[in-house]
Amino acid sequence: MLIGIPSLLGPDLLSTLRAMGHGDELAIVDGNYPAQEHGRRVLRADGHGAVDVIDAVLTVLPVDDFVPQALFCASVNGDPTKLDPVHHEMIAVCARRVPGMTVTPLAGAAFYERVKAAYAVVATGEPRLYGNFIVRKGVIRALAHQGGQGQ
Repeated sequence: MLIGIPSLLGPDLLSTLRAMGHGDELAIVDGNYPAQEHGRRVLRADGHGAVDVIDAVLTVLPVDDFVPQALFCASVNGDPTKLDPVHHEMIAVCARRVPGMTVTPLAGAAFYERVKAAYAVVATGEPRLYGNFIVRKGVIRALAHQGGQGQ
């Protein structure tokens, strides 16, 4: 156990998040998603919903603000104008964790290709269809040291 780190973030997932570099993407997918087929690195989060995993990840992972779009969700039946309740929950978590950033819905094929290129995939136990999400890692900007010396 660690102070300030959600217990949902186990050692493997924390290690993966830390190893990711700027611009790498993490896919968080529902229980029906073919994670083993599409993922280069697959981490299991069975028993946890996608929205809870997204919330936990966004407590420690900086989101890329160098690009116009860094948060993505799957769309319903390939129609980016349709969102299910799970998407609205994802959007609400993102609004709380990374205010001012929007979640972009992607049609099926575009979403699948992005997952296949992702650094890692977290396979959740999310039972709702289309409960899939991608986040692009950003940077943590260094703070200027006072007096020219590091502390």
